[in-house]
Amino acid sequence: MQTTFPQLLLQHAAQRPLAAAMREKEYGIWQTLSWGDLAKLVAQLAAGLSQRGLRAGDHMVVVGANRPRLYAAMLAAQSLGAVPVPLYQDAAGAEYVFPITNAEVRLAYAEDQEQVDKLLEARNACPALAHIFFDDPRGLRNYDEPGLESVDDLIAEGARVLQTQPRFLEESAARVRPDDVAAMFFTSGTTGNPKGVVHTHDSLLNRAQAGAEFDHLTSAEEVLAYLPVAWIGQNIFSYAQWLVCGYVVNCPESAATTTIDLKEIGPTYYFAPPRVFEGLLTSVMIRMEDASAFKRWMFGFFMDLARRVGPSRMDGLAVSAWHRLLYALGDVLMYGPLRNSLGMSRVRVAYTAGEAIGPDLFSFYRAIGVNLKQLYGSTETAVFVCLQPDHEARADTVGVPCKGVELRVADNGEILVRSPGLLKGYYKNPQATAEVLGADGWYHTSDAGFIDAKGHLKIIDRVKDVGRIQGGAFDGAMFAPKYVENKLKFFQHIKEVVAYGDGREKVCVLINIDFDAVGNWAERRNLPYAGYTDLAQKAEVYQLVKECVEKVNADLSADTLLAGSQVSRFLVLHKELDADDGELTRTNKVRRGYIADKYRVLVDALYEGRSSQFIETQVKFEDGRTGSVSATLRIDDARIFAPLGVAA
Repeated sequence: MQTTFPQLLLQHAAQRPLAAAMREKEYGIWQTLSWGDLAKLVAQLAAGLSQRGLRAGDHMVVVGANRPRLYAAMLAAQSLGAVPVPLYQDAAGAEYVFPITNAEVRLAYAEDQEQVDKLLEARNACPALAHIFFDDPRGLRNYDEPGLESVDDLIAEGARVLQTQPRFLEESAARVRPDDVAAMFFTSGTTGNPKGVVHTHDSLLNRAQAGAEFDHLTSAEEVLAYLPVAWIGQNIFSYAQWLVCGYVVNCPESAATTTIDLKEIGPTYYFAPPRVFEGLLTSVMIRMEDASAFKRWMFGFFMDLARRVGPSRMDGLAVSAWHRLLYALGDVLMYGPLRNSLGMSRVRVAYTAGEAIGPDLFSFYRAIGVNLKQLYGSTETAVFVCLQPDHEARADTVGVPCKGVELRVADNGEILVRSPGLLKGYYKNPQATAEVLGADGWYHTSDAGFIDAKGHLKIIDRVKDVGRIQGGAFDGAMFAPKYVENKLKFFQHIKEVVAYGDGREKVCVLINIDFDAVGNWAERRNLPYAGYTDLAQKAEVYQLVKECVEKVNADLSADTLLAGSQVSRFLVLHKELDADDGELTRTNKVRRGYIADKYRVLVDALYEGRSSQFIETQVKFEDGRTGSVSATLRIDDARIFAPLGVAA
């Protein structure tokens, strides 16, 4: 698609100025912004930013939740040929220092006082950050910082410029070319400093258009924008495709109201990582466990029917008249109300990506009539590499290559991609760029996988993480930690897993329980607990987790390739892994190497055969204070199964 973000905005504003572009929920009421009003706001912001010295090629940090004025600020920067750099709003101020310094940022847009405080903290190490514009003035009245200015003042300044230059936006946008840099996204950085992934207008919009064509998206779609703006997935679904298709993007009032807002909006096009779908299902199961005996019976009866009939219906396969009739009754009595409760009564297309989704979870949503599918992509590929066609959605694949994409599997099993959506490069890092982007145009994904007989891509793990067991009964067997971790996370009682085993004689794992799910499970059994640490070490909880581990081992034993990845020993951590403590990235990926160093005493205890181990860990609280959590952790063994076809 040979166009730019500001040109698409101007097209919508000219062709349908009164149509809704965005909605924002404020004080419980949805406020609508039309395309015409959005273009006016962008023009004012662009003129104001120009007066503050923002020029083509400059970088401008954008940090905050999804808000119309934040999106307008990004469009305003792009209209001037500048490059918006969204950062994670839940990151600590110190985490902003590297991106701001690396990108030589002079101007920043901040949503509220919290973000202003973090940017001011970062400015101590980034003196070039001259201007910080804030949207929400609450709490900022008495601030007296150089360069700190309200977005309202910036808009007013822009309005004065437009009085003498009414076509400022059109003239500025006309100078922006499709191959100009449109945005930069900093990767989450599982090791070392994050890298700035540089994308052009064309690379982002080309992939947005390909995804839109694949699923027949139109301007009639409704989307809920609730994921971090700094994540490219959110940018593609709620920004690039929004401008390509012209549909309505809805911004929740806050993170706490997202579930309520989801039900009110009833999106037709929905995206969420697996943990969101898991959380929604967990809340349903918790409510059902507390329901009356009749409701539990009805839920069980119709869910059994849905599992047998629902996927076939979704895949367009033949279903008997009797089953169609029963399913229609179930749709009235249960599936319909359940979809409505989940906020998915109008969903036409739903996607999940980022991590593998459990087969049971995947089947559940499709069984009740939600067209849930998987996709494959990354920040460097502008998301859309593979998509699952309707009627071909399977839990064990990530779909077929979408328009313009070529796939190749290297000799070491690594997936290579050639696509119009590839990154231009890593900012100021030619060495890293050369490592992933060959002269022949193939991008090295670092993911190991293969293409099955039906042309669908299957991902096994990260190439660098795939290892071998050394010694013991499974000497030389393949070890795929992410595969093992994901299979364990498929259980509603397990939230996070970190697996180790490469170069060792067996596989051991550290586990986080899902506090809400296990807490409810414990309360129904009259099992008292004083908090996460206490609950995690209960003998009953260990037995619950052990059953999950052994079910995974039984599944792995049937896989000739990965039977050696069965878990021999495990422990339940005394605290939840947290991005603020450096254990997860801002996109909630485990930092396996960092965790191995931080919890070395626990990893050693697992492999040395100990039955318990004391540990004390420093933690960081939301208000910035630090403290410590200590506990003596129990270590347990799990049953290992002989590989299928081998005598026990």
